[in-house]
Amino acid sequence: MTESDTTYQLPATTDSASTPRGKRLWPLWALTLLTLMAVLALSAWNWVQWQDRQQLQQRVGQLTDTTDRLDRQSSRAGDRLRGEVQSLREQLNQQQQTLSEQARQIDHNAQALLDAGNRTRTDWLLAEAEYLLRIGNQRLQIENDYEGAMAALQSADEVLASTDDPGVFPVRKAVAREIMALKSIETVDRTGLYLTLEAAIDTVSDLTEQALTRDIDVDGETLTLSQSGDDARDSSQSALSQGWRQLLASLDDAITIRRMDETVKPLLSPQQSAYARLNLRLMLEEAELAVLRGNQTLYERALGKADTWLNNWYDDTHAPVRALQKTLDELQSRDINPELPDISRSLSLLKARLEGRLSTNRDGEADSNGDSDNKTGESS
Repeated sequence: MTESDTTYQLPATTDSASTPRGKRLWPLWALTLLTLMAVLALSAWNWVQWQDRQQLQQRVGQLTDTTDRLDRQSSRAGDRLRGEVQSLREQLNQQQQTLSEQARQIDHNAQALLDAGNRTRTDWLLAEAEYLLRIGNQRLQIENDYEGAMAALQSADEVLASTDDPGVFPVRKAVAREIMALKSIETVDRTGLYLTLEAAIDTVSDLTEQALTRDIDVDGETLTLSQSGDDARDSSQSALSQGWRQLLASLDDAITIRRMDETVKPLLSPQQSAYARLNLRLMLEEAELAVLRGNQTLYERALGKADTWLNNWYDDTHAPVRALQKTLDELQSRDINPELPDISRSLSLLKARLEGRLSTNRDGEADSNGDSDNKTGESS
């Protein structure tokens, strides 16, 4: 066998390059495509799950906010309900107290009506007399109106005289003594005193500068007022005395002597007349106020200050000043608050008499009720 024959008999080789490459790679492409599709499907599923989770978290947050809001609302509603319940309880307690008071008032009124039905004409007259005596005591103690108190006592005595109760004799005796004590009080004409003081104030307003005195005592030191008007100076002094006075005045202006060991006294105001009238007027107005109030101490103190002021500042040689001084002296002697007597004795006696009659009536009713019960038992 030759080399050529051997070579010719070898099996024929296949050409790999001639086989299509795409046919060998299609499983790989299919696997890659399936993987990509799986990845895309998994991504889509994850995105959907993330969206659902986000929505779920939002709903949970909304539910949490709603729950908190409902808790707050329920808490406020609970507080409001507790407050309303407490208010209702308080109102209920107040209504119960009101009902209790009304029940007691009804019982009291029923007892009063029962007592009133059992009263006689004498009991009503005694009650009227008690009212009049009470009015008289109030008029005297609160208003200092002794005339009104005396009228009330006289009316009470007339009512007591019309009763048929012999037990009012001590009461009428006490009333008679009290009326006599009221009659012994000196009558005080407060209106007249007030009008007199008002006339004195008008007189003070009419006082002029000529009525002022020249020497005035201020804090223990005598001060001299200068006279107004050149005509009066010329008529009272001669030319020589005027020159001498002018010389002394010039020396006084040139030389001033000041005492350092004594307290410096205040100089008088240039409006001495207006100052004096104003202060005197205020003192008299203070006396008017004391008359209206019935304050004897304030009345005397105000008139005393007015009298002292008038004597220090005004010259009593003038007729208006003398008349005002006389009026002040008369007013100082008046008593604007006389001592008032005690008129409560008759009222106390009448109260005791009323209590005695009331207890007697109640005892009589009790006896009559007992007798009726006994008769009922016997008849049964």
